[in-house]
Amino acid sequence: MYDLIVVGGGPAGLAAAIYARRANKSVLILEKSAFGGQITFSPKVENYPAFESISGSELADKMVGQVLAQGADVEIETVSAIRTDGTKKLVDTEEGNTYEGLTVILANGAKHRHLGLPNEERFIGDGISFCAVCDGAFYKNKTVALIGGGNSALQEAILLSESCKKVYVVQNLDFLTGEVRLQEILAKRGNVEVILGTVVSEIADTPEFSGITVQKTSDGTKTELALDGMFVAIGLVPENEAFSDVADLNAGGYFDSDEACGTKTAGIFVAGDCRAKAVRQVATAISDGAVAAIAACRYIDGL
Repeated sequence: MYDLIVVGGGPAGLAAAIYARRANKSVLILEKSAFGGQITFSPKVENYPAFESISGSELADKMVGQVLAQGADVEIETVSAIRTDGTKKLVDTEEGNTYEGLTVILANGAKHRHLGLPNEERFIGDGISFCAVCDGAFYKNKTVALIGGGNSALQEAILLSESCKKVYVVQNLDFLTGEVRLQEILAKRGNVEVILGTVVSEIADTPEFSGITVQKTSDGTKTELALDGMFVAIGLVPENEAFSDVADLNAGGYFDSDEACGTKTAGIFVAGDCRAKAVRQVATAISDGAVAAIAACRYIDGL
């Protein structure tokens, strides 16, 4: 029986584990794939206090190292359901295990949003990627498109521009939404072309990924772009449906929680990108983790 079971090993979950361990609570973290969450896809993190510049994967490694040093247990398993049994919480995994805890923090993050176009799923991992850090090297001296205009998209485009022959940045809005400093860096790259007010309307139906058709939102004009690869950075989608019986979801599928990260089920809390909130950054995820862990510890102490 653990005091706290954390579902998800991103910044929110890792921060929660650190706070709970420092309060002498036993902690288990269940992560389905890789620790660090979305931050591991960022080539540079320059807005996190104490680090002028650090890669997302390095920052995640430091967090994981701190968690392990604090004595938390970790398992690579996918949580499929959460049940309650009196004051106990039963956490079931797809691997067939059930873990018992007094409290649970859901910090299961979110997944990359897809374009939802025909042929997209067929080319994911073979022409379409969601991570320039992971796959950018495969496109050295080649032509790619980056779909999106926020901070993550601009960071990815900057990274790609360092090795690719040509980078198209396709944004559905008439302006980029990423930080001005990132826009300025991108504007100085001679191999980058920004295409605004435009959406991807088609992915070429060819044996191998060969390009896309883009369409102006203002007049419907279509243009074909011959590409070697495409990177998609258009936001995240929560994966919370499996836990809707213990925590309310809003219209967007995010956990609808209070300021203490509580839910409709006593002893179950939420933190990070899976939670309804105005700002999703590594700093706010860690804030959620701290808040949720403190609330969980107070709940345990009150039992």
